[in-house]
Amino acid sequence: MKKQLSVGLAVMALAASLTACGGGSSTTTTTSAAAPATESPATTASASATSDSAMVDLKTASSSKGDIVVDSKGMSVYYFTKDVKDSGKSNCTGDCLVKWPPVIAATDTPKVEGVTGTVGTIDTPDGKKQVTVNGMPVYLWEKDKAPGDITGQGVGNVWYLVAPDGTMMK
Repeated sequence: MKKQLSVGLAVMALAASLTACGGGSSTTTTTSAAAPATESPATTASASATSDSAMVDLKTASSSKGDIVVDSKGMSVYYFTKDVKDSGKSNCTGDCLVKWPPVIAATDTPKVEGVTGTVGTIDTPDGKKQVTVNGMPVYLWEKDKAPGDITGQGVGNVWYLVAPDGTMMK
């Protein structure tokens, strides 16, 4: 609590000193007001470019198994063979979803780069949009810790990587 109070007081002191420094002529005030406004669009454009590329839900990457589908962070994407194509639902529930979290999209039309399979979404029980490829829900594996990890391949003989064309890589 004391740390938060100290940070808050420091911010207020900084704001007060900046206000005092800018209080001279109207030219100085206009110049200092214009400088952040000039920087803001550049920062906003940079942030937009970053968020646009982050908006890609699925893309492709090379792995030791060949080209695969990965999420926006480069993490490998998997199919669950117990799911039924075009059923509109996931058969991975409960503890399964802890180990194999669904790939979630912000919209009904996920943005893709390099994925040629048919990409869509299904609704999760909590109202989110789980990404599908060729009518099959896709997931991440909790034990994949870095982009390029494919430790979920073949787990339990039911989890398999997704190829860019949407085929299951067995």
